[in-house]
Amino acid sequence: MQQKSILKTGIAAALMLAFGMGAVQAQAQEVVRLGNLKFAHYGAVSYIKEIAPKCGIKVEEHIFAKGLDVMQAIIAGELDVGATASEAAISGRAGGAPIYVVAGFAKGGARLVGGVGQKIASVKDLKGKRVGVTRGGIQEVLLLAELSQAGLTYADTKGKDVQLVFLAYADLNQALMGKNIDAMMQSEPQSSQAINKGFGTEILKPYDTPIGEPVRTMVMTEKFYKERRPVAEKFMRCFVEATKTFIDNKATAEKYVREVVFRGQITKDDFDDAISNSPYSYDISPEHIQVTTDVMVKTGVGRMTKPPVAKDWVKTDLLEQAKKSLNVK
Repeated sequence: MQQKSILKTGIAAALMLAFGMGAVQAQAQEVVRLGNLKFAHYGAVSYIKEIAPKCGIKVEEHIFAKGLDVMQAIIAGELDVGATASEAAISGRAGGAPIYVVAGFAKGGARLVGGVGQKIASVKDLKGKRVGVTRGGIQEVLLLAELSQAGLTYADTKGKDVQLVFLAYADLNQALMGKNIDAMMQSEPQSSQAINKGFGTEILKPYDTPIGEPVRTMVMTEKFYKERRPVAEKFMRCFVEATKTFIDNKATAEKYVREVVFRGQITKDDFDDAISNSPYSYDISPEHIQVTTDVMVKTGVGRMTKPPVAKDWVKTDLLEQAKKSLNVK
């Protein structure tokens, strides 16, 4: 009897151990590695990690300086999902990043800002000026599209109508304040900060090119999309829920972005102005990505030898499924 009891106990212990190991392995598979950027309109993407446990997943957020860095991390196999502007996703796909665009999480998010006292009222007034922009960002695509539309030539050396000065997002405001550049095409909330702090004036919001308002893209690796489908579905529902929270509850969005993302470094006015120029959203279309790709080819941004065809890699089925399940229009 004692031997039977010991045997039963041993079997039970072995089963519990096996079950426990299986549970640990299952839990490990539920982790989603997310690449993100530190901007006001990327706030809902950051918020996903806060509500992830109730979505049945764990989200590990990794912050990068620019979208192209997110793409490099995806190529290196370090991320499952990434949030970035469309041009980085397009350049990444052209460069071999195995990704699909699965959603759009914000619109707009760019502003052409002139230095105080520069008397720049339109894009044509940029002739003879130094204009700062971050290389490879959607702001560069929009700036070059605006300059081309106005008939102005440009280069990062002297001799053209406009001299481009390539700087990191974090350095553009300082350069404008120090009069090292005359204008800048900047993201949010930095462009709003420049205006609110009194050293910048808005020239225009650059949405009158064929691109219109640029849509920021959520991308997934092909492997995650295809091989971890149940987790991908949970993540997408979590994205829609986080975004809906920020759209419906501005106070929650403001508190989270100002206190958690920026740790008190931006004011209420900065947040309000930034989000009015870069509202949170869900949707993306192959048409928008194709137009953006075409403008990038025309302006030479990304220097793609084989531009990707949008309809081949924009996949919105997960988004549509998630929106339907949460009754989001």
